[in-house]
Amino acid sequence: MALNIVRETAKAAGTVKAAKKPSRAYVTFLAGSGDYVKGVVGLAKGLRKAKSAYPLVVAVLPDVPDEHRRILVAQGCVVRDIEPVYPPENQTQFAMAYYVINYSKLRIWEFVEYSKMIYLDGDIQVYDNIDHLFDMPNGYFYAVMDCFCEKTWSHTPQYNIGYCQQCPDKVSWPEHLGPSPPLYFNAGMFVYEPSISTYNRLLHTLKITPPTPFAEQDFLNMYFREIYKPIPPVYNLVMAMLWRHPENIELDKVKVVHYCANGSKPWRYTGKEENMDRDDIKMLVSKWWDIYNDESLDYTSGEPDLNPFRAALSEAGVLHYISAPSAA
Repeated sequence: MALNIVRETAKAAGTVKAAKKPSRAYVTFLAGSGDYVKGVVGLAKGLRKAKSAYPLVVAVLPDVPDEHRRILVAQGCVVRDIEPVYPPENQTQFAMAYYVINYSKLRIWEFVEYSKMIYLDGDIQVYDNIDHLFDMPNGYFYAVMDCFCEKTWSHTPQYNIGYCQQCPDKVSWPEHLGPSPPLYFNAGMFVYEPSISTYNRLLHTLKITPPTPFAEQDFLNMYFREIYKPIPPVYNLVMAMLWRHPENIELDKVKVVHYCANGSKPWRYTGKEENMDRDDIKMLVSKWWDIYNDESLDYTSGEPDLNPFRAALSEAGVLHYISAPSAA
């Protein structure tokens, strides 16, 4: 009953001080009833510790339980319902089940009440303020280049010949394979501009795109290839970079860490998987837990809120559930 009341009041909130609504926000994605909610809580607290001026929007699928939604609201998140986006059947033959669910991330292009957003996976932590990324020129898609050296890339010619865009001079791209591949980003973090027309084109393109192993990451790379602008790896440290390309990483300067390697999720960490017994990995896992367990970083409704829209909602007695339209 409480959730229904919140949704109804949120619906009316569109008329509350509309001119003051935020034009920028961070956004993440959550599906299912598993333990990824811990990652999102950690992310919310990390952004708070970094003194970000912008809210964290959590796009949740219908299978996220009410208990988890309440936890996120208690941490100051803007919880927004979305419906799943399912690709055509020919899109799913290579991808793992969770990758298929990840196509629902395309819904975040519908969040047009924000002019610019920074997407962050739930297994990411922000250790330094990155609000300045919102000020980069409009009209581009910003993200960090990926690494092709892990076994997950074994299906690609890049992996098979030892070529990686992180060190292109080490192994040159052979002429007999044609033009070198375009720059390829990791889709765990990116800066983008919501747009209904872009969202509609994304869905249309998805229906006619050949199947790919990395699901929505491959798809986004294909779609935004012409406007993609690389940003430094300090904004999305993919764990494999620590052992594959340590010469490219200054760990003390890293602002965003992506706990995406097998066994690196802090809330599941055992140290038994490959590379997980490294001292730098242990340090980063401990650093994540320091934030997660820090009760001083818990959101309290009485604390000063720099975001005028959230302040307006608070004045109106509105909580943080906002329903998204069903468009697919």
